[in-house]
Amino acid sequence: MAEHVPSSGDSLLHQEGTKNERVKLKKELGLLEGVAIIIGIIVGSGIFISPKGVLMEAGSVGMSMVVWSLCGFLSMIGALCYAELGTSIPKSGSDYAYIGEAFGSLPSFLYLWDAVFIFVPTTNAIMGLTVANYLAQPLFPDCSPPDTALRLIAAVCITFLTWLNCYSTKITSSLQNVFMVAKLSALGLVIVGGCMAFAYGGDEVGAIRFKDPWEGTSTDPGKLAVSFYQGIFSYAGWNYLNFMTEELKDPYRNLPRAIYISLPLITTIYVLANLAYLSVLSPSAMLSSDAIAVSFSGIMFGYLAPVMPALIAISALGGLSCHIMTSSRLCFVGARNGHFPDFLSLLTVDKMTPTPSLVFMGALSLVYLCTSDIYRLIDYAAFVESMFILWSITALLWLRWKQPNLERPIKINLLIPVVFLLVCTFLVFLPLYVRPLEVGMGLLITACGIPVYYVFVAWRSKPRTFTEALNELFTFSQKLFIGVKEE
Repeated sequence: MAEHVPSSGDSLLHQEGTKNERVKLKKELGLLEGVAIIIGIIVGSGIFISPKGVLMEAGSVGMSMVVWSLCGFLSMIGALCYAELGTSIPKSGSDYAYIGEAFGSLPSFLYLWDAVFIFVPTTNAIMGLTVANYLAQPLFPDCSPPDTALRLIAAVCITFLTWLNCYSTKITSSLQNVFMVAKLSALGLVIVGGCMAFAYGGDEVGAIRFKDPWEGTSTDPGKLAVSFYQGIFSYAGWNYLNFMTEELKDPYRNLPRAIYISLPLITTIYVLANLAYLSVLSPSAMLSSDAIAVSFSGIMFGYLAPVMPALIAISALGGLSCHIMTSSRLCFVGARNGHFPDFLSLLTVDKMTPTPSLVFMGALSLVYLCTSDIYRLIDYAAFVESMFILWSITALLWLRWKQPNLERPIKINLLIPVVFLLVCTFLVFLPLYVRPLEVGMGLLITACGIPVYYVFVAWRSKPRTFTEALNELFTFSQKLFIGVKEE
C-alpha cells in the first residue's frame, strides 16, 4: 500500500507515547499464557459441534473415532513443523511470515488476503454462532432457536470481545486462564458422564453403540476428506500462538513447550469426549442434534443439565476472544509490512494494542453472520486454511534446501514435514468434487488477490488522489484511536 506521509500529529503522538517506553507490542505472554492461548483457541466450539459433522461424513462410529485420533496426530506433527518455523523465523504473523520468507511478497500477500477476508472472520462467525446456539438452546427445548436471535447474540459477543481486546491484552490473556478452567470442566463433565453411562449401562451400551462400529463406513475418499475437515476444525488453532511470537517471553523455549503440553492433552480429551457422547447418544440422535453436549447433559444430568450449556458458552466465548486477539496481529503485521493500508498498523498510545486492526477484523466478522449455517462455514474456511498450511510446510522444506545454515533452535526429523505435506495435499485436493462450490469460491477469492496485489502493493507510482485518500484515512484513524506507528 502507499507510504504514509508523516504529519505534525504523528510527532506529537509519538512524543506522548514514548515518554516512558518504546511504542511496540509488549512481551506479556509466558508459558502458562501460551498453553492457555492454544487450549483457548482449540477447545473453543469445535468439539461441541463437529462430532455431528465428522460422524455424518465418516458414516460409522469406528471411522469417526479414527478421524478424531488422526486429526489429533496430524495437529501434533503440524505443530512440530510450526515449532521449527516459529523458532527459526521468530516473527509474528505465523504462515504469513513463513510464506513470505520462503516465497516472497505475492504468496504472503495472498495468504493475508484469504486470512483477512475468508477464514479468520468466518471462524469468528462460527464461534459466535456456537456461543449463541448454546445460550439459546435451553430457552427453546422443543424447537430450533430463531435464526435472527442467534445472529444478534453472536454479533453482541463479537463486538464485546473486540472491545475487550482493544482495552487490554494483559486482561484478555489473563482471562484465558479462567476460560481454560471452564472448557476443561465442560469436557470433564462429558467424559465423567460417559463413564457413568458405561458403568450403569454395561453390556447394553456396548451392544448398541459399539457392537459393529464399522457399519456404514463411507468409502468415498472425498467424503472422508470432508470428515477430516470437520475434525481438523475442532483442532484448529494449534498454530495460532505463532501469530504472537513477538509478544511471547523467551519464544525459543516457551513456543515449543506450549505445543508439547497442549496437543497431546487435547487429543486425549477429544477422543474420550467422543466416546462419551456415543455412550449416551445413538448415532442418529447425534446427527439430529445441533447442540450435542446439551442433548447429552439433558439425558445424563437431569436438573443440573443447564450447567452444561453455560460452561460450553463460556468455553466458546473464550475461544472467540483468543481468536480475535491472535488473528488481529496478522492484520497488524501485514499492514506494518505494507501489504494492507497503513492505518491498520497503528498501536494505541495508552494500551499498546492494535485497535484499528481489531476493529477492522471485528467488522468483517459481523458481515459473515449473514448466514447461520455453521457446517457450510466450516467447509468454506477449512479448505482455504488447509491450502495455506500446505504452503507453509512447503516453505519449511524449501528453506531447509535453500538456507541450510539458517539458525534452527528446533530442527525436527525431515520425515515429519514430508508426511504432513502429503496429508495436507490429500485434504486440499480430494474435496474438489465433493464441495465444488465452497472450493471454487475459495480459489476465486484467492485469485482475486493477484490483481489487487499488483495494483495496490507492487505499483509504486499510484495516483496522487489515491495516496492522499490513504493519508486522510490514516490521519482519521490516528485521531479516532489515539494511535501511533510502532517503533
